Amino acid sequence: MDHKELENVISDYQWLKREVARLEELLWGIGGVSGGSKSIGVAQYGIEAAMPKGSKGISKAELDKLDRREKKILTRIEKYKNMIEFVELGEESLEDPIQQTVYSCMMAGMSYRAIGKHVGVSREKVRQLRDEVINQLCQNCHFCHSWQYLKYKKQTV
Repeated sequence: MDHKELENVISDYQWLKREVARLEELLWGIGGVSGGSKSIGVAQYGIEAAMPKGSKGISKAELDKLDRREKKILTRIEKYKNMIEFVELGEESLEDPIQQTVYSCMMAGMSYRAIGKHVGVSREKVRQLRDEVINQLCQNCHFCHSWQYLKYKKQTV
């Protein structure tokens, strides 16, 4: 995995989350709640509580009815969700608290100056910490293999 490629994926994290919410709103019209169920977190009473619930995803019959544009949107949503999960996995693999903080700030899209002010170090030190974080993630075999899997994974839509 290329260092610049990893840095770009990390910096795109916030954009990816917003884009997934926008595409889900466009596809399902439910404000970014995946799965198509509007009653998440709402208790059901009476006969509604006893009725069987539908599956979370899209069934084969519904998938066949989707037009070409909706299928492309669904494919993009899955791709972006996988990238988001990949970036979040990277944060869990870091052990040093300062590196975790720098990584978290990178995910939030903060500039070097803002990260330096937050952590209490200079911009040059932030660059060094960022390089250490990216090098550590690139050397982590499990992390790199999951990226390769995501990058070349065939979509089933």
